[in-house]
Amino acid sequence: MSTVTENISAAMVKELREKTGAPMMDCRSALVEAKGNLEEAIVVLRKKGMASAAKKSGRTASEGAVGTYIHAGGKIGVLLEINCESDFVARTEDFQELLKDIAMHIAATDPRYIRKEDVTAADMEREKDIYRAQAAATGKPAPVVEKIVEGKMAKFYEEVCLLEQPFIKEQTVTIGQLVAQKVGKLGENLQVRRFARFKVGDANWTVSQIKTSTEEAAS
Repeated sequence: MSTVTENISAAMVKELREKTGAPMMDCRSALVEAKGNLEEAIVVLRKKGMASAAKKSGRTASEGAVGTYIHAGGKIGVLLEINCESDFVARTEDFQELLKDIAMHIAATDPRYIRKEDVTAADMEREKDIYRAQAAATGKPAPVVEKIVEGKMAKFYEEVCLLEQPFIKEQTVTIGQLVAQKVGKLGENLQVRRFARFKVGDANWTVSQIKTSTEEAAS
């Protein structure tokens, strides 16, 4: 371990910090764990970020900010609210960057929901019925059909749920992982609360918000 630690240069730590935004000590620890492999160290930090986000997810996030993004010469607009625990964090550059990045992502991808938990029962059952019928038509046995349905539903969630989508600026990271990285860096619970997306001439504009705990219990 000492040999690995000695081989971790300040330049490597700096590069990892620039790529991930994680604290310097966390970057050094990740590089040591990954034996100096930068890409593996990024994976280590992402996993720790998700774990940190999970631990903080129960904390109240009643502060935050609303951001906007206008695209395509004023043809597409997004209004987005992200919550955090303190007004101080809401005003930081990192939080504002997250707000802008996710609003831009929504403008580009037009998600219908924020989380998998927010998908309506009607939408979920409709998609499952379609995929089940398609798979059954191939003559495959029932257990195989259900496996196919499960795989197609995972793809469905990735297409329509914001937190499941690959970030348009870095396809190897989902929006959920992007938020988790910021949670790890800022030390507060962060939550995408709601958004609205408008497109000129399109009557089917999108409005989405996370379900309350009461709504989740009812569903």
